[in-house]
Amino acid sequence: MKIRGIIPAMVTPLNENGINEEGTRKLVRHLIAGGVHGLFILGTNGEFHTLSKEEKIQFAKIVVDEVSGRVPVFAGAGDIATNKVIELVNEFAKIGVDAASIITPYLLKYTDEELIHHYRVITEQTTLPIILYNIPPNTRNFINRHVFSELLKIDSIIGIKDSSGDLENFKGYLELNHREDFSLLMGSDSKILEALQLGADGSVASTANVVTKTDVAIYEQFVAGNIEQARQAQASIDDFREACKCSTIPSGLKYCLRAIGQDVGLPKLPVLDLTKEEKQQVDQVLQKYVQAEGFTLKVEQ
Repeated sequence: MKIRGIIPAMVTPLNENGINEEGTRKLVRHLIAGGVHGLFILGTNGEFHTLSKEEKIQFAKIVVDEVSGRVPVFAGAGDIATNKVIELVNEFAKIGVDAASIITPYLLKYTDEELIHHYRVITEQTTLPIILYNIPPNTRNFINRHVFSELLKIDSIIGIKDSSGDLENFKGYLELNHREDFSLLMGSDSKILEALQLGADGSVASTANVVTKTDVAIYEQFVAGNIEQARQAQASIDDFREACKCSTIPSGLKYCLRAIGQDVGLPKLPVLDLTKEEKQQVDQVLQKYVQAEGFTLKVEQ
């Protein structure tokens, strides 16, 4: 499987009972209509760290059913314990997920050999393709050049999402990669075009939940050779990115989705909703994207 294009790091629609099935189906339809090339669920913006195993399985089933093969679905199965990752990956395989994304273990700082062994054991006891997920600012663990080069030898590991924010690190992955079937995906939305110009295959982008058509345009204009148009699309998401930074992930993103008519609910505690003042500031930013994205804004008090 070769992964390409713009893949939203999809939020998890919630309500007072847990997973919001209708809200999930509506968001899936919205994103596919926006031209995305896949869906990345149960990542950091999907609040995977707050959901139970049962909620993750329920959510993945709904997404896979609604997608119905139109785009690939990549589901986060990361955890601190290796055995828990294996269990969830195998559940995802039964559901029909296309590949499992596995964040590095977190909380503790692990050695290179522990990280390599963690992923190797997972691949030995599962059948789904695996996407590595590198986000050291959140996990304290870093898939460095040594770890990457060793994991690259495992055929069932088919890609990496790099959310380190370090373009030099991403260049290192590109230099080491010798496999045509291995995908390098940028996880920092501000660097989508730069990564594509270096040789990236696509991006897992949280902003694509809302400014979907604009993010897709970055990739499609680049592929078409229209670099100036791609550059303009990349620059145009800066204000939106900054607006979402006013709060803890994914509070700002979930508010924006509610503001454009998506029933995604509130983030799970301890993350709080935006304040009234923050909502007003974000509303002003969203106004800039109404024409390009074609959405209607619904103001919350």
